[in-house]
Formats: sequence, structure tokens, C-alpha cells
Amino acid sequence: MSIRLDNIAKHFGATQALEPINLDIQEGELVGLLGPSGSGKTTLLRIIAGLETADHSPTPGRILFGERDVTHVHVRDRRIGFVFQHYALFRHMSVYDNVAFGLTVMPRAKRPSAQDIRARVYRLLEMVKLEAFANRYPAQLSGGQQQRVSLARALAVEPDVLLLDEPFGALDAKVRQELRRWLRHLHEEFNFTSVFVTHDQEEALELSDRVVVMSNGRIEQIDTPETLYRAPQNRFVFEFLGDVNYLEGKVHNGTLTCGDAHLAVDLPDGDAELLLRPHEIRLAEQPTPESHLPVTITAISPVGAEVRVELEADWLAEPWLATVRHADFNRLALRRGQRLYAHPRHWRRFPEATENAEVQTHLA
Repeated sequence: MSIRLDNIAKHFGATQALEPINLDIQEGELVGLLGPSGSGKTTLLRIIAGLETADHSPTPGRILFGERDVTHVHVRDRRIGFVFQHYALFRHMSVYDNVAFGLTVMPRAKRPSAQDIRARVYRLLEMVKLEAFANRYPAQLSGGQQQRVSLARALAVEPDVLLLDEPFGALDAKVRQELRRWLRHLHEEFNFTSVFVTHDQEEALELSDRVVVMSNGRIEQIDTPETLYRAPQNRFVFEFLGDVNYLEGKVHNGTLTCGDAHLAVDLPDGDAELLLRPHEIRLAEQPTPESHLPVTITAISPVGAEVRVELEADWLAEPWLATVRHADFNRLALRRGQRLYAHPRHWRRFPEATENAEVQTHLA
């Protein structure tokens, strides 16, 4: 079931929570709404669900599920499944009864038979690997298990659209990672259309077919995770999607100078600020004619696939973060207090006068 939003806006009193938004979500897509607190992502999700109403003036908006206009359709009639951050399970009901609840309260004419309900519930419990817990109560389950029950309950009514509001926000990192893989697998098996809200960049980039990046009630960019990360359309998107290092200085005759540091750049004379990702910095024991950026290691974190190295220098307004391979970490024998030179592989510049980034690549 596709979703189309036309001119959806929302005010709470004098505060504009959403600027007029247009968004098309294709059938079977898994779309993430990503942004900081107050960006409008949860308000937009609740409007899609029918839990909030969009502004009716000056220009009324429309919400379409496929060809069906659901703008004024009550939430119970929109055929959605909704998963909340804090599970919202009925504490006095067993796992089985929680999953079956949406089916048992259907109007008699639409309600499946008791046998069909039982078959559907146990099929879902098997899919979420909780069939052995059917008779337990929510208080007897872990947070991850409770969220799986919540997802099974949302899917039991065979919704046209699945909506999830920070579905893994209350879980620890390892459980979140496991459930992300599980949700992606479940989505591909059922092929339903899903929209989920998150402020976790890694979660959005890992799960989504496309990501909608929001700030201050507007959409900044809609793209695939790879395009978002590699080709951000503006500074907000670039800064929100990961760690950023800043290099400020003055450019004269193709050289940016900052204190005793300098870097060859293809930029006009004047003030400039360059933005770099941690993985775009190569560390070496010597400078080059093009790059003289002396730094000192102040902290090292070797945990994970890469080694995170914190760097400081007199010419830096705030510390830099670099990520290096373990092989380079061993080759350079990195240690706190060590003096090295940073060599940017890539940098980006976002001039104030334009929405588009000027991207220049440097090979170290």
C-alpha cells in the first residue's frame, strides 16, 4: 500500500510543528523519519496514523493510502498497525491474548473464527520466536521480547501500513541491533509498507530503503542511505549523519592557513571552513608539501572494527576524531601523546549562499 502526503502542515497554537510537506512512499518501502527532537517526525507519523489531524487552512492537505483518501478517516478504520516505543502491552493479558486482541475486538461480521485467530496468532509468535512464551505475561519478558510481542500484535490485524514510533528506543544497544535485523527480515517477508521514527542515525541508515531527514518541521532531504551519507544536500544533513571535524582558516593563493597548519585547497581567497568525516583523515609520521597539519593524540579507543583516535592541536578550535584501521594502528604504534600529521582524503564545504555542497577530493 503506497502512502501519499499532499500539503500536510500542523500548528499547535502559534507554533508551527510542520511546514507544508509533500511525501510519496512506495508500496513495500521501509522509510525512516530521522531528525532531532522537535523536528516534527513524530507529529508527521501521528498524522499518517490518524492520531493527529493536519491543519485544514489555509490550504487543506490530503493523505492517501493507495487510491483511498484517508484524510478524514478515523484511526480505527485506516487499517494501520502502530508500534510504540514503550510497547503499550496489556499487563493483565498473556502474550497470546495481547497478540490476539486486535482480532477479537473486530466487528462480528469481520472477525475471524476462533480457530483462524489461534492459527494466525501462533504463526506470528513462531515468526517472532516467542511461541514458547504464549502463556506468559509481559512482566515475565525482557524488553526485547516485549517489543516483539508489540510488533506481532500490530501485524495480527494484517494492516495496510505499519507505523513505528522509536520502536527500539527503550532497549540496550545489543538488543536494538538484533531487533533491527529481525524487523528488516520480517519486512521483506511480509512486504508491507512501513514508516518508522528514529533519532538514531545508524538505525535509520541500516534499516531504511529511503530516509527522510527532518529539522524544524520541514524535510531537508529524502534519499537512500548511501546517497544521504555520500551526497548530503546541505550542512544540516551532513552534520546530523555522523561525527564531523572542522577546519577553519584563511585561503590565500590556493593555501588555507590556520596557525602553523596549512593545506592546499582549490578555493578563492578569503575565510573558509572545511568539514571532514573521521574516516576521511589519514594519519602519518611526516607532512607533505600539500598538507602540514600537526596533531597530538590525546585518547585512543581500539574497541570495534576501527580504532577511534582523538587529536588536538594549537590550531584546532576543538579536538578532531579520526578512525584508522587496526593494521595502521599497529604500523604507526599509536599512543597517547604521540605527535603525527593529519592528511585529509576528502573534505566538504557548505557556503552560506547556497544549499548545495561544494565537494572536493584530495588523495593523500
